[in-house]
Amino acid sequence: MTLADHVLTHLQAVACWPEFTCDRYTVVEEIGRGGMGSVYLARDEALGREVAIKASNAVSSSDIEQRVRNEARILASLEHPGIVPIHDVGRLADGRLFYVMQRVRGETLLARLPALSELADRLRIFERICEPVAFAHAHGVIHRDLKPENVMLGAFGEVLVMDWGIAKIVGDGSGPAAPAVEDRPPASRGLTDAGTVLGTRGFMAPEQASGAVGDLDARADVYGLGALLFTLLTGAVPPGQADAAVAQILRDRNVPRPLRAVCARALAPAPSDRYPDVRSLAEDVARFRAGRPVAAHKETIVDRAARLARTYRTPILLILAYMLMRAIVAFVAGR
Repeated sequence: MTLADHVLTHLQAVACWPEFTCDRYTVVEEIGRGGMGSVYLARDEALGREVAIKASNAVSSSDIEQRVRNEARILASLEHPGIVPIHDVGRLADGRLFYVMQRVRGETLLARLPALSELADRLRIFERICEPVAFAHAHGVIHRDLKPENVMLGAFGEVLVMDWGIAKIVGDGSGPAAPAVEDRPPASRGLTDAGTVLGTRGFMAPEQASGAVGDLDARADVYGLGALLFTLLTGAVPPGQADAAVAQILRDRNVPRPLRAVCARALAPAPSDRYPDVRSLAEDVARFRAGRPVAAHKETIVDRAARLARTYRTPILLILAYMLMRAIVAFVAGR
């Protein structure tokens, strides 16, 4: 008897499902797969709840196992509403490392983006994304892979920054993220060797794309957030390091000049030209949304008039309507 392709595919997937040494977790289905591991929807039988379980893809790969272990430790150390909490960690029957985290219900920012028609809604989400990233930086961790696919939006307003698999511990947690320093001898660095590129094209800072691991600090995530902001404003991925192309796309999408300046500063090729930290970037976006001048843009008289018009559009329209009505009444009365 010959089995259909979809049946074979299902059987192969089930054969790779994690097998636990205890009966606490029951796997339901695979819900995601990446380079380091696969994520499964499972039921926590002890507590009667759904959870997500991430298991490493390879038993023999020390680099992959180290990354999964580091991700679990980073998630465990970052207790923030915008970061998924971790519940358990252990080894499967076949020796693979796994960890258990909260089941996140919702959709990615990439999937939700077409439905976000209002600029204010997009900017509010961006500010919420900045919060857990700034929190992580305050604890000496940089994400290094900020992109729309790694942001989850819940049905009740939750905004979660996901996938900390290539996050980097760059400080001792006592202050802002310092320049990255490898914590293993050069011979064992593996995936984090200088010259190795980790991240996503279009959302990586130039220094990250060049593989300069030792030069990375919080401003690499500022660039990633700038790329996210660009996508929220335009629906497109930033075209690499082409400043002129970025500016042209923003103009073509009729993005307000202050926001163009904010985006351009966050996406500056040189780290020293970017916002010094995530909080400064988020505050500039909040200032724009509140109708105040932004630090990245020096206003002209025309810019100020346009900003005031956007901020007080409703009362201005009411005054103009009132004046028009008075003019009509006066004209009719004078005939």
